[in-house]
Amino acid sequence: MALLTISSGAAFADNDVDEVCTSKPGVRALKKYPDVYNFYYENDLFAGTDNNYTSGAKFSWVSANLEDYIHDPCLPKWVRQLNRISEMVQPGVFDTRNMVVSFGQEIYTPTDKYRSDLIVNDRPYAGWLYLGLAYNARNDKDMEVTEIDIGMVGPASLAKQSQDFIHRIRGIDRFQGWSNQLNNELGIQFVKERKTKIFNYSRPNGPKIDAITHYGYSLGNVKTYLNTGMEVRIGTYLPNDFGTSPIRPASDSNAPLPMNVSHRLADGGIHAFVSVDARAVARNIFLDGNTFSDSHSVSKRYFVGDVAAGIAWQWVGGKITYAQYLRSKEFRGQVKPQSYGSITLSLEY
Repeated sequence: MALLTISSGAAFADNDVDEVCTSKPGVRALKKYPDVYNFYYENDLFAGTDNNYTSGAKFSWVSANLEDYIHDPCLPKWVRQLNRISEMVQPGVFDTRNMVVSFGQEIYTPTDKYRSDLIVNDRPYAGWLYLGLAYNARNDKDMEVTEIDIGMVGPASLAKQSQDFIHRIRGIDRFQGWSNQLNNELGIQFVKERKTKIFNYSRPNGPKIDAITHYGYSLGNVKTYLNTGMEVRIGTYLPNDFGTSPIRPASDSNAPLPMNVSHRLADGGIHAFVSVDARAVARNIFLDGNTFSDSHSVSKRYFVGDVAAGIAWQWVGGKITYAQYLRSKEFRGQVKPQSYGSITLSLEY
C-alpha cells in the first residue's frame, strides 16, 4: 500500500471526482486537491554539539483528502479491503481523512567521537532507517493519527555511511566507534496520537492565538511509551492544522483539509510557537540495546521531556519552519540535556 501511494505522483482529476473515481478507481484520482510534500532535517550541530540524537532526516508525502478508507471509490478495491482494519484501529466519526507515507533515518552516537573501543558508560552507536504509513482523521477541533513504522536498526540502517558522508563534505572528523553499533534488527513501531484544539482567539487585524494538546502511545520493539503535551501558537496567520512537525511518529501536522476547502497552503503569514512533550518510556532500543541479541546498552531514564520554541513562515504554496529543541537527560550518566535544531519545508503541489 505504501508503494502504491508513493507512486501516485501529482496527477489530479479535472472532471467530477465521483465520475472519475467510479470509472477509473485509483490513487491518482483521489481528489482534485493538491498533495503536500514535507522535507525534515534535524541536527545537534545547530546547538554546537555532535552526540546523542545527532541527526535525523525525513521525507513525507501527505495525500489529498479521502472520503474514508473503506468506501472511497478513488481507492482500488483491494486497498479498500485492506483498509477495513482501520475501522478497528481508528473508530469514530470524522469529517475528513487522509494518508501520509514517510521515509526517514535517525542517527545516535556517544559523545567521544575519537574512541574506537566500546564506551560502556555512554549511549550505543545506533541508526534507524524506516518506512512509515499513517492515517489522519479530523474534525474541526480534533485529529487522530494512526501510524505504523517498519525498518531496520543496526548496520542495515546505513547510519555510519550517512554520517561519514556528511562529515566528509563538511570537513568534520568522523566518529571512530561505529564497529560497536547495535546489531541488525527489524524494527516495528505502532503509534496512536490524538490532538485537540482547546483554545482559539482571533480578531480582525489583530494577533491570532491557539493552543493544541496531544496525547498518545507507541508500541513496538523500537520504542514503547506514553506521551502527552501541548503547543501554543501566536502570529499574523495560523494554519488550519494541528501544530508543528518534528521528526517523530504521528507528528505530521498536515491534517486532512476541512470540509469545502481545496488548499492547505493558500494564505500567507508568520507565527511563533512553543511546545512541550512528556514521555513515560518503557522501551527505547537506542538505549536498551537489541531485543533479540546481546548488545551494548545503558540504564535509561523512564521519564523524558522535550521543550521547543520556533517560528514558521507560510506563503501561498509553501511553508518553512525552524525550531530549537531541548531534551532532558535520557539515561543515567548523561552529562547534560541535549539541544538540537529542526528545519521543515512543506510544499503544496
